[in-house]
Amino acid sequence: MKLANLGGRAALITGAGRALDVHAASDGRFGPEPAGIYDAWPEFVDWTREIGAGRDDQAVEFDPAELGPPSPQPRQILAIGLNYAEHATESGFDSPTGLPPVFPKFLSALSGPVTEVALPEGGNTDWEVELVAIIGTEASAVSEEQAWDHVAGLTVGQDLSERVIQLAGPAPQFGLGKSYPGFAPTGPWLVTPDELPDRDDLALRAELDEEVVQDARTRELIVSVPGLIAGLSKIITLYPGDLIFTGTPSGVGLGRDPQRWIQPGQTLVSTIEGIGELRQRFT
Repeated sequence: MKLANLGGRAALITGAGRALDVHAASDGRFGPEPAGIYDAWPEFVDWTREIGAGRDDQAVEFDPAELGPPSPQPRQILAIGLNYAEHATESGFDSPTGLPPVFPKFLSALSGPVTEVALPEGGNTDWEVELVAIIGTEASAVSEEQAWDHVAGLTVGQDLSERVIQLAGPAPQFGLGKSYPGFAPTGPWLVTPDELPDRDDLALRAELDEEVVQDARTRELIVSVPGLIAGLSKIITLYPGDLIFTGTPSGVGLGRDPQRWIQPGQTLVSTIEGIGELRQRFT
């Protein structure tokens, strides 16, 4: 199943460029706002199985620019650092041996998949393609074996990062440096794990003006999606609709010699196998 936020309304993607309005198709049982779907996730999944493909005739064409973030009102946006070994090395750190560093991305940074992003003045803005897990049912002290049961689905994310404020002392400001407006694009939609070729091994890539700058697979994560959920839920409660940015692979601008930053006029395309792409243009 693919669940999208189409113009502020929950929609099921039924085919290339076509979507089914959830509120209308369910006769008002679910929706119209996407956020409410997560609070009734098990019931919603059951309903989608019941209708099958029986209402595809109600689907309509849409423009990807109309899509918003698949989970537009998460209680928490958690981001994971240094969760690929080569990225830890290029950043000047040892690979973590337990739960990797965790920091927030604030809600005002959240956006949909096709956006225009204003670069902070005087900043060094960097790219970080990431697999994002969206929580479907509340998780507290769950085991790694149980963790996938609490995932609604996966989506593509960009953990855009302004490195000056992020790394400024006396203590780094990771949350602020990664939370300018538009610095958390997600989408194009949620894909349930059963629809993916291998939920634990997906190709992810970032291209800046058609140059491949990141290219990796999620099997290279130091701590897997279920491992992150298990580790986080030992300390905090994860709520339906919460987002977990699971970490970025190597190839970021910070780790290059010389270092590189996103420039006005450039376009960043972020893709994950079986899910889709984000497209950000910078001004």
